[in-house]
Amino acid sequence: MIENLLDPVILFFAMGLLAGLLKSDLRLPEAIYEVISIFLLMAIGLKGGVQLAKTNIALILLPVGVTVLLGLSIPLIAYPILRKLGKFNEADSAAIAAHYGSVSAVTFAVVQTYLERLLVAYEEYVTVLLVVLEIPAIAMGILIARMKTRKHTIDYGLLFHEVFLGKSIYLLIAGLLVGWAAGPERIEPVAPLFFDLFKAALAFFLLEMGLVAARRISDLRRVGLFLIGFGILMPIVSAVIGTLFGYLAGLSLGGSVVLATLSASASYIAAPAAMRIAVPQANPTLYLTASLGITFPFNLLFGIPLYHWMGAILYSMGG
Repeated sequence: MIENLLDPVILFFAMGLLAGLLKSDLRLPEAIYEVISIFLLMAIGLKGGVQLAKTNIALILLPVGVTVLLGLSIPLIAYPILRKLGKFNEADSAAIAAHYGSVSAVTFAVVQTYLERLLVAYEEYVTVLLVVLEIPAIAMGILIARMKTRKHTIDYGLLFHEVFLGKSIYLLIAGLLVGWAAGPERIEPVAPLFFDLFKAALAFFLLEMGLVAARRISDLRRVGLFLIGFGILMPIVSAVIGTLFGYLAGLSLGGSVVLATLSASASYIAAPAAMRIAVPQANPTLYLTASLGITFPFNLLFGIPLYHWMGAILYSMGG
């Protein structure tokens, strides 16, 4: 845990968080933030695609299958908790549940750097699992909302465009395909840019995310104690399920830690865009504060080492 807190990328996040809480005028220029976010998404996709080119496709079918199952099941678990225990309305419960079934690409990048620092190997095709997990959760959240409330007609063409052609999903899929098509040899000329500088770019991005998270903390009083507790406990529950699924799918310890972290993360890019179209009556303050103000900092600071510890226990018991 201490080693994770002292990682430079985590310290950059803490720096931004502290600056935001102290009302500093520190800001990352919007254009730079956009460039870095595009760079990170493309680099994640490229790295996964290169490794996919070296992987027997048959080996990833079972992990992909359990990942789809995860994306469908987590919103189904989250929704009744939010609706029955949290007393949220149907639209808000469905929207929040979709966010917690979906994923954070930045959290994925952080768990990769965490495992690499500890020299824990993981399947390099896990980027495929990142892409696969995003879509089913959003679809399930929309389905739940449509079953529970029929007060709004969805523009499915616009929704499809936002989900599949939104920046995050498009860049991840495009990067994956480029890396897969180019392969390890042809990607070498751009590898120093996309791979060697990845962690430095991630540090700058997390500096800005710390500032954004600090702004969301002011909303905690409005979302209530239940949602704060949900934003901490639901990721742990999801991580336990992700760890078990990873183990049953034959992933290595590192691969299961990545899948657990993906399961525990909450989207704050793709899912909000989809929910604004599909469930416009849902309150954005609730799902954005939960995912970005509570779950994102928790996962970065404490969750990832916890999920690693849980996975280590399971794998030691399993021999």
